[in-house]
Order: sequence, then C-alpha cells, then structure tokens
Amino acid sequence: MNKPSAAQVAIGTAAQRAGVSPRMVRHYESLGLLPPVARTESGYRQYSDADVHALRFIRRARDLGFSMPEIATLLGLWQDKQRASASVKQIAQAHIDDLQARIAAMQAMQRTLAQLVACCAGDARPDCPILDDLAAGDPPTPR
Repeated sequence: MNKPSAAQVAIGTAAQRAGVSPRMVRHYESLGLLPPVARTESGYRQYSDADVHALRFIRRARDLGFSMPEIATLLGLWQDKQRASASVKQIAQAHIDDLQARIAAMQAMQRTLAQLVACCAGDARPDCPILDDLAAGDPPTPR
C-alpha cells in the first residue's frame, strides 16, 4: 500500500490551505498549472506542501486579475531560479497597461450612463432617453 507521507494531504485540505475550492484545484490541474499529483492506491489525490504553495501562488495571481496563460508563464518563471526578473516585470507591466485601458473604458461607460440618467425624468411618462440611446445602437462619441 502506498501510504502518503505526513506532508501529503487530500484535495479538500490542500484547497482549504490554499484558499481555493477543490473544484478549482482540479481545474488548475486540468490546465497543467500543477504537475500530476501523487495518488493513493485507491486513487485519491495527495498534495504536497509544494503543491499547496503553488496553489496559493495561483490564487494570489488570480486575485490580481492575471489570466490563466499569464499565470502559467508566471508560475514557470517562479519555479525557474535562473529567470530574469525583467521577464516577470514585463508581464506585470502589460497587465497594468491592460487594467488601465479597461478602467478607462469603464469610466467612459460610467460617464455616458450618468449623462443618460441625468437626461431621464424618471417619472410616469413613457419617454426615456436611456432606452432611446440603447435602441439607437450607436456608440457614444469619446470625450
């Protein structure tokens, strides 16, 4: 019988220690973010401390909004002790640039909606500039 060492834990414990759900652990495995894990004779997954640490890394990267491909790259760089930090910084900077673009787009949406709400009487009449704008289908001009 392959008895797991004291450092190996079941999926529920690993997930709890990493702050993710067991479903997400299986998802990360299916994406190849974790190497194949040890299994008991009965087929139960067993996770090492290193696996739990990697799961925490993945969770933190997700919390910061990195995509799965970015996380895979960052995870590889983290595990490569010969990496150049410039590679990591480049990925993080590209993510910042993407976040800034998305924030600007959301702020533009907010301004447009605020203008439409300000134009709407919000009373019992059927006239509604918000619905008129949506029905027009034209994107607002950037400001």
